[in-house]
Order: sequence, then C-alpha cells, then structure tokens
Amino acid sequence: MKKLFLILLMAFAAIVPMEVRAQIIDPVKWSIAIQDLNENEFDLVATATIDPQFHIYSTKMPDLAPLPTVFDIQTSEFFEAVGEARDLTDVALYYDDIFGTEYKQFSGSAAFAQTFRKLKDGSFPITGEISYQACKDGQCVSLTEDVNLTYGEPAVIEADEPTKAGTKSNIWAMILEAILWGFAALLTPCVFPMIPMTVSFFMHGEGETKAQGRFKAFMYFIFIVLLYTLPIAIIILTTWLLGGNSVTADIFNWLATHWLPNIIFFLVFMIFAASFFGAFEITLGSNMVNKSDSKQNTKNLGGIFFMALTLVLVSFACTGPIVGTVLIKSTSGEFWAPIVTMFAFAVAFALPFALFAFFPNLLQRLPKSGGWLTSVKVVLGFIEVALGFKFLSVADQTYHWHLLDREVYLGIWIVCFTLLGLYLLGKIRFKGEKEVKELGVFRLVLIIIDLVFVVYMIPGMWGAPLKALSGYLPPKQTLDFDLNRIIEENSEKVIEYVDAKFANMSVAQQEQVVVTDEFTEEPKYADLFHLPHNLKGYFDFDQALAAAKATNRPIFVDFTGHGCVNCREMEANVWSDPRVKDMLRHDFVICALYVDDKTTLPENEWYTSTYDGKEKKTIGRKYADFQISKFGTNAQPYYCLMDHNGNLLMKPRAYDLDKDAFVNFLKDGIKNFKEGTYYQHVID
Repeated sequence: MKKLFLILLMAFAAIVPMEVRAQIIDPVKWSIAIQDLNENEFDLVATATIDPQFHIYSTKMPDLAPLPTVFDIQTSEFFEAVGEARDLTDVALYYDDIFGTEYKQFSGSAAFAQTFRKLKDGSFPITGEISYQACKDGQCVSLTEDVNLTYGEPAVIEADEPTKAGTKSNIWAMILEAILWGFAALLTPCVFPMIPMTVSFFMHGEGETKAQGRFKAFMYFIFIVLLYTLPIAIIILTTWLLGGNSVTADIFNWLATHWLPNIIFFLVFMIFAASFFGAFEITLGSNMVNKSDSKQNTKNLGGIFFMALTLVLVSFACTGPIVGTVLIKSTSGEFWAPIVTMFAFAVAFALPFALFAFFPNLLQRLPKSGGWLTSVKVVLGFIEVALGFKFLSVADQTYHWHLLDREVYLGIWIVCFTLLGLYLLGKIRFKGEKEVKELGVFRLVLIIIDLVFVVYMIPGMWGAPLKALSGYLPPKQTLDFDLNRIIEENSEKVIEYVDAKFANMSVAQQEQVVVTDEFTEEPKYADLFHLPHNLKGYFDFDQALAAAKATNRPIFVDFTGHGCVNCREMEANVWSDPRVKDMLRHDFVICALYVDDKTTLPENEWYTSTYDGKEKKTIGRKYADFQISKFGTNAQPYYCLMDHNGNLLMKPRAYDLDKDAFVNFLKDGIKNFKEGTYYQHVID
C-alpha cells in the first residue's frame, strides 16, 4: 500500500503545474508582523509554523552546522538595524554527531525577531527576505520567505501582546531529572536526620483524630513545596510582567551563555564540593534558623509553616547546589520551565516527609543515621565537581578560550570518577571516616557502575563519539587527536595506491586511466569547495558538462549543501564504500552543486529566474533554482546521473543509506550511458 501511494504521488507531481508543486515542497508557513517596542524602536517578528516532519534552525549556528535562519531586510533612510536577529523560541541544545557540534533546532513552531530603529517618522515600506533551511530524515530544503510590510499600517502589533513561543521539547526529561534530584537530596546528611524530627512533631496529641493529623501532614507537604517554588516563580513572573517574554528569555540566555554567571556557577559548585569533602561546613546564620525553630512549637498552621521553613533552611547546605543544578538546566527552556522543574523537585523532596507524617510507623523501617550519610555526601561532592566543569566549559566554548577542549574535559571527568571508584572501594578516606573493611552489595553495584562509566569515557580521548554524554561534552572538533580522522585520511592514501581496479591492469591500462582521470582545467570554486574521500570533481555544472564530453563519461550530479546533515551522512556511510568510490573516481565526472552557498557571483552572471521571477546573485541561489526548476524538488542530498546532453540516465536518488542499492544505481547508470538508454524525463 505504501509503495502504491508513493507511485500515485509521483504521478500526480508529474502533471501538477510547477506553481502548485512549489506549495508541496515548502514545509514552513510564515506569519510576519511588526511589534512596537517604544517610540523609536520596533521588532520585525517572524513566526514559523513547521510541518511536523521537519525542523528549522536557530539564527545563531556554529560554523560547521546546518544553515541558520537569516533576516535579510533592506534598510533605508527611514530605519536601521539594531543588533542581529535572535530566537524568541528557546529549546535545549541538540548535539549533531555528523558535524560534531551543538546547536538549536525547532520543531512544530518557532518565533524569531530583528530589532530596528526608526530614523524618520511616518509610514515606510519594509522589504527583504528570510532565508532558512528545513530538514527531515532524508531531506534538507533551503528556502526563502519574502518580507513585504509597511510600517504604520494597522497590522502593527502592540508591545503588550507577547509573541507566542514554541513548546519546550524536553520539558518532561527535565521534570524527571528534577524528581530524581529531589529524592537524592533526601539522602544528604543535612536532610535525612530531619525525618525523625518530622515524625515526632506530627505524632497525634490528645484529642486529635487521625484525619486532623493527616490534614496537618498534607499542609506540611504543601508548605515545603511552596517554599521551594514560590520564590523562583515570583522572580520569573515579575521579570516577565515588567519586560515580557523576550526579556525573560534574554535573561535566561545571558545566564546560560555569558562567561560571568557561568564562572560564578562553576566556583559555587567547587565550593560546595569542597564542603562535601569535609574542608568546611556551609550553614545559614544560626539566628535565622533559631527564629524559625522557635515559632514551630504550636501545631496550628502557623507552627506547621515554620516547621517546613526550618526544614528548608537547615537543609540548604546540602540542597543548595542541587537546587542550583535543577534551575540552571531549566533556564534553557521557556520562562515557566524553571517554575515547573522546581515544583517537580519540591514535590519529590517533600513527598517522603509527608508520607512519614501520615504514617509515623514507617520510621521504624528506615536505617539509622551514621557513617553512610557521610559517604553519600562525599559521593555528591565528586558529582558536583564533574557537573561544575560543565559551566566552565560553556564559557570556554562561547569565548574560544580553548582551556577545556574535549580531551581536557574528558580527562577531568575520567580522573574524577576514577577517584570516586577508589573512594567507594575504601582506598581513599577523608578526615574522620572509618576504614571500609567489607563491601555491601549496594556499594559494589555503585562501584561497578562507576568504573564501567570510566571505561566508557576513555575511548573518547581518541575520538569515540560518546553519544550518551553528547549534551555535556565539548564539540568533537575541539579534539586535538582524533584517531578516526587519522585512520580515514591514511585509508584514503592506501586506496589511492592499492586500488583493486589498478591491481588487475597492465601498466599501459593504468596509464590510460590516469590520463582519462586528469581534468583539462582547474575546477571553478576549488578554493571554496572540496569533495570527500580525496575524490576529484567540479562545482560548476557547465564546466562538468564540458569535462564529461571531453572524457566521454556520464555526470554524477550531487545537489548538496554546507549545512546538509544527511549529505554528510551519505558521504560518510555510502560514498566511503570502496565500490562507490571506485566508480565515482573512474567512471563518472562528479559535479557537486552547493545550493546554500552565499558566495556572490560576478555581476555578469546574475540572472532572473523564470521559475520564481527573482534575481539570482549567489552560487547557492543559482543551483537551488537549477534544481527546483529542472527537477521540481529542492531537497538535499539529491543525486542525478546524466549524459552529455543533460538527459537523465536513472531516476534520481535522495537520502538512502543502502550501500548495495547505491552501487546498483551507479552501475545501471553506467550501463544506460553506454547503451544510450535514458530515464523518461529529459532535462531541458
């Protein structure tokens, strides 16, 4: 049924006019409006509604990554740009194994804005375009959206209407992590001893029914949750009310990326870790705790509130860094994400206290406080050290200090968790701790997990991807010694000299192949583009066509792009097959056409497209127009086999990691070229 549907869809596409097909291949719908900020400045706000199968990218992308969303607005005597375009929707960073870097991508919907300053009063036109790349499995589409508005018309949006932001994609993962941290906080030495005190406080007094006791226990639970959640909620909501969603997002972005807060967070984590290791004790002022404790003697709601406040204050020394971890991770989401995650942490933290207040007899089943709590504190200290370096790493990457490249960061983690394993084994002891004479089952399980984790990280020092840690590690391109890259480079050299095809040839035949493979002229744009696996080819279709005629070989046209993740995956997994490389090297003229390149063409090569009526001034626009006007698609990668007259030899192929199928595609193309057999569609 699926194949029948695809056949019918292709048949329909063949007879539908090009203007209609353009709608089919555009996966993003845009809504663009003007939003006044004050008397002198306004935002151009673009909201994208994205096809569920696709995603688009941030306005700020690394060099080696898919294409960013770009605002190209023609300023005039009436207005000028202020700063650069920015994301209004915020999502967690996505780690790309192909490019070895992190960036933001949006699904469902996304909002972007560019600020402008008015230079003159009155109405004036705002024109330009927004260029972006939309991708899904197997396809990457480079597109533009025209901007054609007039400032001063009723369509202007007032500043008190907040721009709708997208949904945080991993909010549930953050909530789950917050819950786990909440339960972990119970095992700290500051918190665990508070459980018996809680039970004694809620033991039923004279004349008090079970229902009354349980109501008070429930209120105790509510007060703990509110004491953790309300302060952060008040701060965030105040910020939002005063400055709107974009201001709150800017604050979170500053917290997440600026060097100052990240260095502060790093130092705080190191200080807390030192405290957990026993260097000193972190406590709140005794006056604050004593005042709270003195007001909990009565068992009315006021006393219950101060009992909860005492718990929160006393436990601060142990829960402080945990709360910080939860909050900082959640600031990469929407403005309400820190509130939700702190609420989840507080519920998990307060729930056991409420249960023991409901059912005091459960206390008898708890282990007694003792040395094991000190061990928990030390274990948390090692974890604090590891997590703290993540903040330093963010500042290091953002400002290109190169203090914590991937191997240095991994080295720190490997040493840290190795020391943790030795501590659990009893080989390392801190001041005042007793000797570990025997290992319990639980402790042994922790040792195994810890040391397996250390072994898992070690290959990352030489280029292993370590996908499970991709959100914590610096990008792979910061690695100085990448064994995978060295092996690939040397393998290519070996293949060049020990080619299976050459091994079965005479010297004369080999010389003939070399002569055939020599290109008659230097490829255009060779200083800009390069083919993978040491392959030779062209980056201009007309030049490739001339070379194909001169060498009597078919053309392998590769519609590709700098930001095409699937193109890199095809090159890494399919083009690397020796059979594929052999045919591409000896049987085809390769023509790689980059549809997203921003290099400006010489003015005499500018032209107006017959497809969309727009002037094409860059290499990327030229070949994107060539692909869509000739083939009715703008997806990459897209592979076409052609003869010297531009006739298709085979049905074009898109993203597909089936190596055997790609080999057969090339073989059949060679066969059809020799026989003069063509695919039914002929390129004009």
